[in-house]
Amino acid sequence: MKKLLSTSYQEWAFDTMMFLTRITCGGLMLVNHGFQKLVKYPSLQYKFSDPFHIGSQWSLLLVIFAEVFCSLLIIAGLFTRLAAIPVIIAMSVAFFMAHNHNINEGEKSALFLAGFLSILLCGPGRASIDKMMGK
Repeated sequence: MKKLLSTSYQEWAFDTMMFLTRITCGGLMLVNHGFQKLVKYPSLQYKFSDPFHIGSQWSLLLVIFAEVFCSLLIIAGLFTRLAAIPVIIAMSVAFFMAHNHNINEGEKSALFLAGFLSILLCGPGRASIDKMMGK
């Protein structure tokens, strides 16, 4: 019972949790969102949301970059904190602009935002390429 109420933690538990967070957030983003946009690119390129007025096609390409390429880097644990920044920006735009910070509509983007912010702040953990390279 004392262990359950303790505020201390083991180093292996933190590293395991960061590994699971990276794999879960990155994997779900990649499979459920990134690949979908990549496959549907021809039909989405002219009707995708354009919050910064750079064009629908460029907005979609930036989101695909964040959701596919950066998610792959996060899963691998390579340049993890740097790769989390575009995804955080994409999820912030999705939640605050596209869903107008309505939690009922933007629940997924809010959860992803929280997960990727955790990865940015805590780092990749020991089970990552970043750690193996000594970063």
